[in-house]
Amino acid sequence: MRKSLIKSVIGAAVLAFGLNAAAIDITGAGASFPYPIYAKWAEAYKAATGNSLNYQSIGSSGGIKQIRAKTVDFGATDDPISAADLDKDGMVQFPAIMGGVVAIYNLPGIENGKIRLTGSVLADMFMGWIVNWNDPAIAALNPGVKFPDLTITVSHRADGSGTTKVFTDYLSKLSPRWKEKVGSNASVQWPAAASIGGKGNAGVAANVSKVRGALGYVEFAYAKQNKLPVISLQNAAGQYVMPDDETFAAAAANADWAKAPGMALMLTNQPGAKSWPITAASFIVMYKQPTNAATSKATIAFFDWAFKNGAKMAADLEFVPMPAAATDFIRKSVWTQVKN
Repeated sequence: MRKSLIKSVIGAAVLAFGLNAAAIDITGAGASFPYPIYAKWAEAYKAATGNSLNYQSIGSSGGIKQIRAKTVDFGATDDPISAADLDKDGMVQFPAIMGGVVAIYNLPGIENGKIRLTGSVLADMFMGWIVNWNDPAIAALNPGVKFPDLTITVSHRADGSGTTKVFTDYLSKLSPRWKEKVGSNASVQWPAAASIGGKGNAGVAANVSKVRGALGYVEFAYAKQNKLPVISLQNAAGQYVMPDDETFAAAAANADWAKAPGMALMLTNQPGAKSWPITAASFIVMYKQPTNAATSKATIAFFDWAFKNGAKMAADLEFVPMPAAATDFIRKSVWTQVKN
């Protein structure tokens, strides 16, 4: 009996040691847009497998720099890398999650969704052509809403940001003036005289929370977490819609991922009566010939697990999981290029 007990204790200790030895930590850095869902997936994945994900939410530009410097196992960006640049750098890219960018504001007394705007008027506000909330162009779109005589303070990203790329891509499609004067990029010169920069989606949300009259743009989860009201936008079909997983999914339904070189697609201003006009995907970038084969293999295992098990967690945070056709393509045509 005593020998049996000793053997059991030793066996349990060996098993525990083996599990700890087998645990692998993977590292990633980049976009703040998907951080809420990556954090949620990482927590659940560690509980299920013992493996950890250390993800640094430093902005898309930072994530691309980190993966090119080979200091992380994967980079994350909302501004997809072109197929030509992926080939040049020996990388692959795949979308991991979809969601929406929203315009947020701080106007006491005007509740969530009570403001509606067209893309061109929104662009004029961010450009500084419209400088006050009681401007006639805003009032004309919102009969019955009493706007204060208050300066619009633009809250924007101070770091290189895929969220900025998505947002400015949308504004460029709806406003010729914005396209000519500012353009679309991960980092732009913000022309509005009254403006303030913030680091990450969290920084923009924090600034809007603090400043009366502020107007900003963030991934939708940050608006929800900070209880910030969002603006209803007119979509390509001429309908005013609010952001949620249904309107994000409606916009994403048009994506043909398999035909896009490098899977690089922008989903702004998609057709459809229910489509949210600033829908976006967030992408993962990895090397075909990784420096550390074990952690590269573990990275793929993490996202494979997330594709299979993370849909409800994504929906709870108002993200849209990748459809089965896309994840099948990723498994067969993207991950097979990574030599582990």
